[in-house]
Amino acid sequence: MAVIAEQVGAVLMVTIDRPDNANAIDLETASELAATFDAMEADSSIAAAVLTGAGERVFCAGMDLAAVERGEADAINGVAGGFAGLVKREMAKPVVAAVNGAAIGGGFEIVLACDLVVMSLTARFALPEVTRGLFPASGGAVRLPIRLPVALAMEHLLLGEPIAAERALELGLANRIAESGAVMPTAIELAERLAACPAEAVQATKRVARTALDGSEAEAWRLNDELASRISRGTSEAS
Repeated sequence: MAVIAEQVGAVLMVTIDRPDNANAIDLETASELAATFDAMEADSSIAAAVLTGAGERVFCAGMDLAAVERGEADAINGVAGGFAGLVKREMAKPVVAAVNGAAIGGGFEIVLACDLVVMSLTARFALPEVTRGLFPASGGAVRLPIRLPVALAMEHLLLGEPIAAERALELGLANRIAESGAVMPTAIELAERLAACPAEAVQATKRVARTALDGSEAEAWRLNDELASRISRGTSEAS
């Protein structure tokens, strides 16, 4: 098994377990992550997830280059939810990234697909694809210009400049930074706080915010009014 999933209360802890391969994503890992997130979405007892990588050196180094050489790239990107089963998934439930080490290439793109981010003091982000004749096609080129001022986004996309933890916090790419041993506890605490809120309200809020981030303000308002009415009715009926 390349992925370990353990439910504690209403939180699912998901670990990419390939530390000897820098937690890089091959087809087996991609398929297991997709299946894990499929099951999570269908399980009403799970309210939130924490996603991390095994070890303390690397969160995820992106796609496994050995798998690419075997011709698996299209299949890896083609699993349900896209790369890592997550980058193209319309995930209703919130996911907290516990970035215990470097998140490089596709690893950073996984982080960008999460809702909250806790990273270690020694962690860093980078999208070095263009320096290697590649392209950050699993969300980096789509999401980073939304998250950062254009000049900064282009610097990191076109030059592959790394982003250290404290800088990531300053730029709003992380919610918390912590000592290595405190990354998971901090991420779990955030996930438990998410899980303690009414699930329908959390998921509705996330859905509207994500729609607005996609650049469709009119659609975001339409969805906002629809879900606000639904949540208000549910609250009234419950009381």
